[in-house]
Amino acid sequence: MHALALQLGPVMAAEKSKVAFFIAGGLLVVWALIVSLGLGLRKPNFPGSAQGERAVIAISAVLVLAAVSTAVITAGTPSKSATASKPATSTTENFPVAPAGAP
Repeated sequence: MHALALQLGPVMAAEKSKVAFFIAGGLLVVWALIVSLGLGLRKPNFPGSAQGERAVIAISAVLVLAAVSTAVITAGTPSKSATASKPATSTTENFPVAPAGAP
């Protein structure tokens, strides 16, 4: 297990692909549209039973957890080289400072 962690270290430190997040988020959007527009508005007794309600809640929860977890996993901080190349800016640089005693 330790050898696997050593092998995956550089891979995990590299820029992470956001494809998993886009897929999970897309599935969540499609599911929300199906449940709301396709089923919820067309069938007055949707989901029909307590078992159907539990199934809809379970699927929704799994898709939300997948979207959130892939968002967290694929999120990254800017690399050190990108932050080092940017000059530090002050918030007062763009605003002239009035001399002391000026109205």
